[in-house]
Amino acid sequence: MRKIRIGTRASRLALWQAEFVAARLKDFFPTLTVELVKVHTTGDKILDAPLAKIGGKGLFTKELELQLAAGAIDLAVHSLKDVPTDLPDGFRIAAITKRAQPFDAFVSNRFANFDALPKNSIVGTSSLRRAAQVLSLRPDLRIKNLRGNVETRLKKLDAGDFDAIILAAAGLERLGFASRIGALMTELIPAAGQGALAIETRANDDETFQAVQRLNDAETCAAAQVEREFLREVGGSCQIPVGVFAAVDGGQMTVRALIASTDGLRVVKASEVVPLAAVDGLGKKIAARLLNDGGREILRTI
Repeated sequence: MRKIRIGTRASRLALWQAEFVAARLKDFFPTLTVELVKVHTTGDKILDAPLAKIGGKGLFTKELELQLAAGAIDLAVHSLKDVPTDLPDGFRIAAITKRAQPFDAFVSNRFANFDALPKNSIVGTSSLRRAAQVLSLRPDLRIKNLRGNVETRLKKLDAGDFDAIILAAAGLERLGFASRIGALMTELIPAAGQGALAIETRANDDETFQAVQRLNDAETCAAAQVEREFLREVGGSCQIPVGVFAAVDGGQMTVRALIASTDGLRVVKASEVVPLAAVDGLGKKIAARLLNDGGREILRTI
């Protein structure tokens, strides 16, 4: 391959992710010319409403897929957590990169950690998953919608609009804001795919697929497949509060998952530890358990 065009959203975090993929590709193909093509997605344009109310995950991928279909770009780089579990016909995920920090981060200018927040503190997040889990742990807190890129969210915190905000730790670390992380919120179950990047190509573009496969991380891919299988079974999107996290360690996979009501008053959780050789269908199995244990009724009310 002599040249490849990478489609990316225009935010600084998205550009970091695209440049990371470009650098990795050039490691394998030193003479490769890489062009970044910035695409403004619907999710980037509508910032005054929660994602759950304006369409969910596909808002960050649709325009990039249109550019792929038109041949204007050869691949698109996404945060895996933003990619719907079912891709439109004609596309495929060619690689999933090694996962960075998977957990959410607590960020505050006044309080050291989540437990230190006083009653009635205002916590900013645009995620129903985060909001439901926060309210489950601390029903005395108030949730306020927070949209925008990482810098915009930090500026709103610094302006005093919030007592604390919750962001993906990976994004903060990638942009050099690791020092803003007060604590990792390991008590919150992350979104499916959080911390990993997905590289999407046209389904019939075997040359690009084979090149990008060099960037695929087998352990992250195995974990992501279980997480996305779970999400698909429960009908997961930005519109319902669900979390799932699979971790591979020493030949075993540990999975934690939850379904919650939007107010955090009802939460069903499950966890499972299995050998890597036995992970086929694990996402479906955990989804069925949660749905039967009350998750189905929670989702019906939502």
